[in-house]
Amino acid sequence: MRSIFDQGPAAPCPDNFNMAQYVLARSKLLASKTMLSIISHDSSQDWSFRKIETAVRGVATGLLQQGLSPGDRILMRLGNTPEFPVLFLAAITAGLIPVPTSAKLTTAEVDKICDDLSPDLIVCGENIPLPSQSPCPVITAKTLHEYHKLAPAFYEMADANRLAYIIYTSGTAGKPRAVCHAHRAIWARRMMLTGWYGLTAHDRILHAGAFNWTYSLGTGLMDPLTIGATALIPAPEISTAELPELINKHRVNIFAATPGVYRQMLKNPLPTMPNLRHSLCAGEKLPCRIREAWTAATGTQIYEAFGMSECSTFISGHPKRPAPKGSAGYPQTGRRVAIVDDKGAPVQRDQPGILAINRDDQGLMLGYLNAPDETAQHFKGEWFLTGDSCSMAKDDAITYLGRSDDMMNAGGFRVSPLEVEAALLHHPQITEIAVVETSVKADTTVIAAFYTSDQPLDEVELLQYASQRLARYKTPRIFKRVADLPKGANGKLQRRQLREIFKAET
Repeated sequence: MRSIFDQGPAAPCPDNFNMAQYVLARSKLLASKTMLSIISHDSSQDWSFRKIETAVRGVATGLLQQGLSPGDRILMRLGNTPEFPVLFLAAITAGLIPVPTSAKLTTAEVDKICDDLSPDLIVCGENIPLPSQSPCPVITAKTLHEYHKLAPAFYEMADANRLAYIIYTSGTAGKPRAVCHAHRAIWARRMMLTGWYGLTAHDRILHAGAFNWTYSLGTGLMDPLTIGATALIPAPEISTAELPELINKHRVNIFAATPGVYRQMLKNPLPTMPNLRHSLCAGEKLPCRIREAWTAATGTQIYEAFGMSECSTFISGHPKRPAPKGSAGYPQTGRRVAIVDDKGAPVQRDQPGILAINRDDQGLMLGYLNAPDETAQHFKGEWFLTGDSCSMAKDDAITYLGRSDDMMNAGGFRVSPLEVEAALLHHPQITEIAVVETSVKADTTVIAAFYTSDQPLDEVELLQYASQRLARYKTPRIFKRVADLPKGANGKLQRRQLREIFKAET
């Protein structure tokens, strides 16, 4: 039985379409309802559906008055403030191309993006780094706010396959990629509503991530607004340890975060959360230990999803169909997903291969900006190859084995780093761990484990601990304590940097 999931295609996106108009379609019906709230301990900054739409369409007019034309690119240098979604949707309303970026980027990093992007306008927040020499006009968030009361712009309705926005992904290989998405991408997210969230129009969903990431932008903002739910975002000064208090104070029904956030929250006793129905997780593999600890502490489940910036999340567990233990979940109904070999041919069930999604999936990117050759390399026949090593069970459940370029070779055996990490993370004194295959001399590689802990640990004891839980060929030969594991702006582990750290110190 081949590893293909296909229960029929999803309903097609309308040909004449605008992503912002679709997201804000309920604004008149729900005019006075709170659409977005920036929350802190003793206050909240509330935006109704009417207020958001008025601001969005006013800003769209202001942008066009700047002399911009449909297709022009706007580099967004904003933090987690209401102006972020307002600008994002305003640009799309007018047919302009918003490009969200992390507020944590340095000037040098922004310079590189400007060289790649050639923006036509930059919009910046207070104290957020700008390019050393701006290639285009720059306006501030304060100026943006002045546009709110301008006459409303009309939604630019056109081909759903045209470019809507560009988002930079950290890139597992260490090089940021500019991912180009069409207006239809938002339509494809309907499959997440039924296959992952368990979200209703009556819910209040709190997302702990930064707006510039596709996980936060979609799950924390666009999707709740689309169905009429209320999106809650922590104020910038809120720490991870303070999130449980916010969940209770603001009556959160669904909480969304990365594994790292859950890990930090579990360092302290958690209060009872009577309004919390369940939580969501994406960004990287959620360790079973964290999932089980969260459920034990809160009495609620975490539903995980797997995806990538190029297609967002398309495999997930759901309240009505939880993922089997150890798996990432099931392909969402409406998707065509396969596990293929390096030639694009589906492998047999339960066999490892490369996770692939059909090239006609409505949520799949248009391509990488200025990189047609790299874009083409990801396609084999009808499939877009994600570069993730997975297997598909007979019941369609997908098990994630790691990035295909992260898979380790140990004496001829392919070893998933996640398997080794899961075994070692149960060590009572290890707080975080990551393993990589690294070179120790010409033609010789070993598995090395990098860990964080409060105190240095005895390497002999660690080796003994690992050997009791892992086959010999899976056991790390090197253990190295580090202050922190290297992660990107979105909290994703950067394994390549671990190899570079090891190389520099040997």
